Amino acid sequence: MNKKNKNKSDDKENNKIEIEYIPEEKQEEKPEGVKPQTESDEKGKEKTTEKDKKEIEKLKKKIKQYEEENKKLKEQYLREAADKDNLRKRTEKEKTEFFKYALSDVFREIISILDNFDRALEKKEESNKKHFREGIELIYKQLQNLLKKHGIKPIELEGDKFDPRFHEALMSEESGEVKEPTVSEVIQKGYMIYQRLLRPTLVKVTVPKKK
Repeated sequence: MNKKNKNKSDDKENNKIEIEYIPEEKQEEKPEGVKPQTESDEKGKEKTTEKDKKEIEKLKKKIKQYEEENKKLKEQYLREAADKDNLRKRTEKEKTEFFKYALSDVFREIISILDNFDRALEKKEESNKKHFREGIELIYKQLQNLLKKHGIKPIELEGDKFDPRFHEALMSEESGEVKEPTVSEVIQKGYMIYQRLLRPTLVKVTVPKKK
């Protein structure tokens, strides 16, 4: 009996179906909120890359354009700076030459008067004193007319009052007969050129006597 039971149990063991456990493949864990990439995403990336390339090309063109403009502006600035420097030098030269030769016409007229002085001095011994004096007076008048022509006139004294704007006291003396500084003698004439003082009149001044 035992033997039969044992055989039966062996048969059952032999008839058992062996089932092998096959573990499930682990799916790759992805962070929360990250969606899996799809084909549309890949296309979007390609489009973005192309767009970036176009933007970069545009920026490169703009940079090149700005560099060319900067170069032109720099060249223009250097040209203008050189022109200004040349203009300054030319102006200074013209100014120097102007002051050097501005009185050429005046000196030309003075030379003509000098010629008359030369002639008068050459004939001094041949002519009498009266004719010589008349010749000198004529030359003097000619010189006065020349000065007047160029706005130069002698300072006219208005009374005897000393005026420091036009007079320069070369010497002075005290007197009880005057109450204020008074011009007693003109030592050297003064001159005006138009409305400006060219040379003051040198005078001798009489001042009130100190008590």
